[in-house]
Amino acid sequence: MTIRLKFIIGVSLCLFVYGRGISQPQPIAICNTPNPDIFYEYQFALLDKKTPLDLEYNSMVRSYIDKYTTVRRADLAKTLGLAKLYFPIFEQYLDKYDLPLELKYLSVVESGLDPMAKSSSGAVGLWQFLLHSATMFDLEVNSYVDERRDVYKSTDAACRYFRYLYQTFGNWHLVLAAYNGGPGVVRNAIERSGGKTNLWEILPYLPEPTQKYVPAFLAMNYLMTYPNDFNVETTDAAFTFENIDTVYINYSTTLTQIAENLNVSIEQLRFLNPVYKLDIIPESVKKQILVLPSSKVVDFISFENKILSSAIPDSTKIEKKHKIVYKVEKGDFLHKIAIKYRCNPADIRLWNQLKNDFIAPDQSLVIWVD
Repeated sequence: MTIRLKFIIGVSLCLFVYGRGISQPQPIAICNTPNPDIFYEYQFALLDKKTPLDLEYNSMVRSYIDKYTTVRRADLAKTLGLAKLYFPIFEQYLDKYDLPLELKYLSVVESGLDPMAKSSSGAVGLWQFLLHSATMFDLEVNSYVDERRDVYKSTDAACRYFRYLYQTFGNWHLVLAAYNGGPGVVRNAIERSGGKTNLWEILPYLPEPTQKYVPAFLAMNYLMTYPNDFNVETTDAAFTFENIDTVYINYSTTLTQIAENLNVSIEQLRFLNPVYKLDIIPESVKKQILVLPSSKVVDFISFENKILSSAIPDSTKIEKKHKIVYKVEKGDFLHKIAIKYRCNPADIRLWNQLKNDFIAPDQSLVIWVD
């Protein structure tokens, strides 16, 4: 019997079994042929037609399919639930940068869709940026904020990195390897292999974690697309993309204050806003993102003045103070004026009903001083 005939017969048997369905979870999909690899090859061939990423199937990929559907089965079920929250956001940014949408699955390999994930090397967030890489892509990290945990900003940074790597290598398998090991590691492997650019040919010259990285990604493409092949039941997350919304603020407050005013749990706000390390939204010249349950946005707008007032320090109490009118000079900015009059920029915004920190020369500002 020819190999081609075996393939056709194998696929036919797989599809027959697939149509009948099997209730018992199996680590080798729902194919009961003597060679389940034939079924996987067929499924990968179908997936590969929909993407430029070259979704190749081999024994290394098979090992990760088996791993994720057995010992990592609970993790896979949880990831499927979190995907309903994060994947639509990823897809928006991937589409913005004209990148293959299947790159969204890389975050599953990187972090298991956990924005709080931190590797042994210190990489943080959904896309696992190291501190120096975060700085390179304008992600702010300080005592209050870690934008590597911000789904929107970190995804934008990851997309810019993907685009740079593809401009460098022009090969998606090499892009994936470089995302894990770094561009230098991939260049060295190409050089040591005698100039080969096929990932599978340079694999022996790559570090062990990078050797495993692309096969894990290819397996995750299949598993996230066909979880029903393994009867994996989704563990639902607290939120999906459809029931969250974002607002922007540029004043200091806390997640506790917001939770109390909106009657939501602090745990929910922490889950939606992992970027704030100490549950504090610090004062900033740029607007900060606050993610809320969509049902609470109207309440937030109604209570915003109250939240702002509760966040302002005691210096805003104007008893025993007198009012002056300050005319803004060229070169002034809000912090400079606040320092001069020993108050807080938030005070000046409140006293003058400013929506942001922007002021203009000759603008009149009310200042209450001792």
